[in-house]
Amino acid sequence: MKLYELIRDLDYTSINGDLYMDIANICYDSRKIKENSIFVCINGNNVNGHNFINKAIKNGAVAIIVEEEFQFKNENIALIKVNNTKSALASIANLFYKEPSKEINLVGVTGTNGKTTVIHYIKDILEGYGKNTGLIGTLGYELKDKEISIEKINPTTPEALELQAIFRECIDKGAENVVMEVTSSALAKHRVDFCDFNVGVFTNLSQDHLEEHGTMENYKNEKMKLFYKCNLGIINLDDKVGKEIIEKCTCEILTYGIDENADIKATEIKYKNDSVMFTLNFKNIRQEVKINVQGKFTVYNVLAAIGTCYGIGIDINEILKLVLNIKHVPGRLELVKNNADKNIIVDYAHTPDGLEKLLMMARDITEGKLITVFGCGGDRDKSKRKVMGMAAGILSDYCIITSDNPRWEDPIKIIEEIEDGMEIIDSKYEKIVDRRKAIEKGLNLLKEEDLLIIAGKGHEDYQIIGNTKMHFDDREVVKEKLG
Repeated sequence: MKLYELIRDLDYTSINGDLYMDIANICYDSRKIKENSIFVCINGNNVNGHNFINKAIKNGAVAIIVEEEFQFKNENIALIKVNNTKSALASIANLFYKEPSKEINLVGVTGTNGKTTVIHYIKDILEGYGKNTGLIGTLGYELKDKEISIEKINPTTPEALELQAIFRECIDKGAENVVMEVTSSALAKHRVDFCDFNVGVFTNLSQDHLEEHGTMENYKNEKMKLFYKCNLGIINLDDKVGKEIIEKCTCEILTYGIDENADIKATEIKYKNDSVMFTLNFKNIRQEVKINVQGKFTVYNVLAAIGTCYGIGIDINEILKLVLNIKHVPGRLELVKNNADKNIIVDYAHTPDGLEKLLMMARDITEGKLITVFGCGGDRDKSKRKVMGMAAGILSDYCIITSDNPRWEDPIKIIEEIEDGMEIIDSKYEKIVDRRKAIEKGLNLLKEEDLLIIAGKGHEDYQIIGNTKMHFDDREVVKEKLG
């Protein structure tokens, strides 16, 4: 593709060089440069791409996009200056891959909790309807019976370059829909700029990622950006931020909920220890729905998935038949089967609201005592630690505070900050820094009717301590202990 074609949508401030040269590749990592590449200088948290311009040129870059002042005398290299290179990367990646999001039904799901579960529920329904559907999220990239070749770099939403490449690969391999998690960080860092979303979904908003956004207001505003990018918003009306989205954003709206008078509403909810039943109310339809996943938030997640599938054109009666295809999502309310027949759930809940809702659900289905093993991640929002300690202490009969991913923080210090919340409400707890030993202690305490919740890591099969990423899986620890 010619350089002038790639930069057609850029808001550049200066430009020098041959715009008719052929571009064969786009990179923001100088180590991956190939001949005839365009190198985009991204400023990250730890690395400034502008420091690698000379290396990129040496490796074969013929065009450079910068946002900082940079000068060099080389007539064979084009230099383009823009106000924001992250937005520029999204623009040129979209064009390089021939605007792939326009060829599919693209669904973006945002919110603090539930994103991973909702995208999987949507995929389950769509695939049950015979629609080949790609998935992009925390658990990776999926396409039924096909492998996606793009390397997973970011935890949830890929960088714009990889994202557009995944769209194109999904289309080339037969996908009609792509359903993805859209994080606040991705919205803030322009990763989903130039994506043509058919549907955006809002699950909920509660405290998280303040280490990045600073305030809840900033965090909320980043989430709301999705609903200026989509045609239809599927909005949780029971969340007060959902009401604000409806008031301010430009897309069409379809609401769902339990408490408020939403377009898609669940009533007559019956909770069991392995399932939930409710009556779905939509227009003139009232139909009982059973999902083999427990909890109130399962109802919300199912309603969001139903609204999304309806929003992209599937008949509601067909959707209600296909909700039977909904399956457990790894690490989300995952019942860990074991030879001792003990009640153990592993879940990814790592925010105050997520942990509180998880434990409230657990209380409803537990006849015996509720024992909770959890910690908080290091180098993340410290203000939520005390709050999570209080929530766990109030709702659990006994807690074991342990390490999550301490990263560069002292795990003992993190545990002590959680303990501050425990002490306020005089809860019963102990501290075990070693996560394996903490889980084993929880298992030893379990009696027949008790329930053990192991929260915070869910599907993760690693633990990060300092700069070391070691294998660790909560579920494996349970099975090693109990068989």
